[in-house]
Amino acid sequence: MESRLREKGRIILWASLVFLLGALAVSMFGNTLSLVQTNRTISNSGVVKGIGVGVYWDSACTNRTSSISWGVLDPGSDRTVTVYVRNEGNSVTTLSKATQSWSPSTAPGYMTLNWNYAGQTLSVNQVLQIKLILVVSATVSGITSFGFDIIITATG
Repeated sequence: MESRLREKGRIILWASLVFLLGALAVSMFGNTLSLVQTNRTISNSGVVKGIGVGVYWDSACTNRTSSISWGVLDPGSDRTVTVYVRNEGNSVTTLSKATQSWSPSTAPGYMTLNWNYAGQTLSVNQVLQIKLILVVSATVSGITSFGFDIIITATG
């Protein structure tokens, strides 16, 4: 009877030790993962300028886009924002896109702004839905926040 009690005690002791070590490992892994995620995310707000065009949040062109908040991005991720561009000039036009005023100055080495515009012409007052895609390199480092300006220009 006494040996059974000792055996039960050992089993309980080992089970408690395994449970404690498991809980400690989960806690350490969780804290490490949290630190990695915190240190590897970046946030941004960017200014949008239209030259010869209006840039809007809605297809009715009633809510002008003046800035884009890209939110928090992880390395190796991308974020797509949809805007509506209206030709506000008096002739048929094509569009071009540029970025400037990056902060920090190293950011464009790790980030690229793409769009789905394929070079089609826009008639006067024509509205085109455009997706802006910000791509963040998986190797981004040293950047915890950033900013830049987007310039969409009408030519024609």
